[in-house]
Amino acid sequence: MIEKATFAGGCFWCMVKPFDQFDGIESVVSGYTGGHLTNPSYEQVKSGDSGHLEAVEISFDSAVFPYEQLLEIFWQQIDPTDNDGQFQDRGASYRPAIFVHNDKQRELALASRKQLDESGRFNKPVITEIQPAEPFYPAEDYHQDFYLKNPEHYAQDRAESGRDEFLDTAWKKVDA
Repeated sequence: MIEKATFAGGCFWCMVKPFDQFDGIESVVSGYTGGHLTNPSYEQVKSGDSGHLEAVEISFDSAVFPYEQLLEIFWQQIDPTDNDGQFQDRGASYRPAIFVHNDKQRELALASRKQLDESGRFNKPVITEIQPAEPFYPAEDYHQDFYLKNPEHYAQDRAESGRDEFLDTAWKKVDA
C-alpha cells in the first residue's frame, strides 16, 4: 500500500537524498507545505511571508519500508532542538516539522519524538513540531532531485551548511 509522509528539515535539497535510496520508496518530491498561499513560488516561501516550510513529500510502500524507519531517518537529518531554521538556513520557512497524514502516523511521530527527547542525546529539549498534513505544492522543476542534477553545487552547499558536522557529532555511536 502506497502512503505519503511529509517532513520539513531545513533546505529540501538536503532532505531528498537520505530517503531516495531505499527499496520501498516510490518518490521523494521537494516542495512547500503549511502556509496560506495556494501554489507558492520558491521566492514567496523563501521570503517567509507565505507561512510555508520547505519540505519533502515521500511516497512509500509501508509493507516494504515502514513509517517508523522514515522517522528514524528524518531525526538523523536535522537538529530537532532548533525551531528557528536548520544549520545555515535560518527563518520560519526552514524550521523542522513532521506533517502527519493519519492518526497512526501521529501516534508514531509523537512516540518517536518523546523517545528521542528522553534519550539524553541532546542538551536541549526536542521541539520539532508534529502537525496535520496540509496541501503540499511541488517546488519548481530545478529543485527536484537537485543532488542528482547538480552534484557539485549540492556538495558545496551541503559542505558549507554545517549540517554534516552537526549530524556527525549528534548521531555518532555511543559506546555501550
